[in-house]
Amino acid sequence: MIVRAQLTHLCLTCGLTLFVCLGCSTAPGRPTVDSIPVDPDNVAGFSLLFQQNCSGCHGAEGNHGPALAIGDPVYLTVADDAILRKVITDGVAGTSMPAFAQSAGGMLTAKQIGVLVDGIRQRWGRPDTLAGVSPPPYSAAEPGDAERGAAVFEAFCAGCHGPEGKGTGRGSSIVDGTFLALVTDQELRTLTIVGRPDLGAPDWRNNVPGRPMSSQEISDVVAWLAAQRPKLAGRPSPHATSLAGEKP
Repeated sequence: MIVRAQLTHLCLTCGLTLFVCLGCSTAPGRPTVDSIPVDPDNVAGFSLLFQQNCSGCHGAEGNHGPALAIGDPVYLTVADDAILRKVITDGVAGTSMPAFAQSAGGMLTAKQIGVLVDGIRQRWGRPDTLAGVSPPPYSAAEPGDAERGAAVFEAFCAGCHGPEGKGTGRGSSIVDGTFLALVTDQELRTLTIVGRPDLGAPDWRNNVPGRPMSSQEISDVVAWLAAQRPKLAGRPSPHATSLAGEKP
């Protein structure tokens, strides 16, 4: 009887203790599992990393953002993983693309950048996108010629962007000083090759039906566009008589 009583007492004690513990887990003010902050260095999911670091400029699905559509399969065929990693790691100096790597002053670890590179490729890359096609190289082998580039622009680009590149109802101004001040020659080359299909701008094969642009023609038109870039970034007030920093 004594042993049975002791066992009964022990069971009641354990049950009461468990009840109290369960009650405490939902006590007011006690943090829930999902409310405990996560160490930013330990965020490892592609979707969250892309949403927090990339979607603001490149769009929630890698397109329809103000910046290059990195979810475009043509872009992902032309730009390899080394290019993606370098751009994410170091950014692009003089443009709106910042460095994201901790080693370059950003917030992401090398592992997280690897997650982004792999995730972008896996989600939007299509290896057969340019099957049977030899795309122009991502980087130019030889510098372009601005004088030749003017004729190239007239042949391939003026139909949408206007004879002087100042825009039409079919395409925006491509010589806007503010735009050109915020993009590098490489970005101009990439945009010429890849286009912005998400915004209605074709890639290098379809500016003139049946007449894709050659790599040299792309280099030449980039040289012409670069020649339109203002010496000083930005645009003065229409009422100003001089650029900021200049003496009247």
